[in-house]
Amino acid sequence: MLELFPGGFEEVAQGDEVEFAAYTDADGAKWLWRTFGEVSSTDVPADWARRWQRFHRPTRLGPLWIGPPWEQAPDDAVAIVIDPGRAFGTGAHETTRLCLELMFGIERGSLLDVGSGSGILAIAGAKLGFSPVHAVDDDEPAVQATYSNAAANGVAVAAVLADALEAQLPETDVVVANLSLTAVERLVTRLAVRTLITSGYLATERPALPGYRAFERRVAGNWAADLCIRAS
Repeated sequence: MLELFPGGFEEVAQGDEVEFAAYTDADGAKWLWRTFGEVSSTDVPADWARRWQRFHRPTRLGPLWIGPPWEQAPDDAVAIVIDPGRAFGTGAHETTRLCLELMFGIERGSLLDVGSGSGILAIAGAKLGFSPVHAVDDDEPAVQATYSNAAANGVAVAAVLADALEAQLPETDVVVANLSLTAVERLVTRLAVRTLITSGYLATERPALPGYRAFERRVAGNWAADLCIRAS
């Protein structure tokens, strides 16, 4: 599906099965049939250009409300408006939520978001009182999204295009890394921060983090996040 429709397609749960749907024309339907052997098609409704918006719903987590620009935040919430684009991250994934939950209770200071995606964790950090806030990602659209989303939310985030496993990183009090297990374990060898929040791996996995002691673990669904403190 990614090769046929790199611009995007829908993934819809149908009981124990998953249905993939793409908006296309007769030629696209022909490629689907040639690739998969069996497909079904229906005429798209008049509002097809806005249907994708249904898949981006607001998330409320503690004092934070995270949602797209076409939704209205409640008056009692600290709003983070994220425009879904090519960069990963809308606030709905369990790993993002777990990182945010762990950020609520830690001492404020400077913060680095490694693998910033759309910038949710960096922007949330700025909204929660962390300063200064840095972000790094090796994907240019992600860095652009972080900058634009930070500006839309009225906060300052210094985002940099770089490979966090190779480039020199800014020195901060806190690092949040929502990556893969392998990337987290490689990253930690380059850090000497006071507080480390990691996620992006399954609840059955525990990253090896030499130099840090585990302080708190949170699990949601099949995913986990860990809060670790630098060993003295």
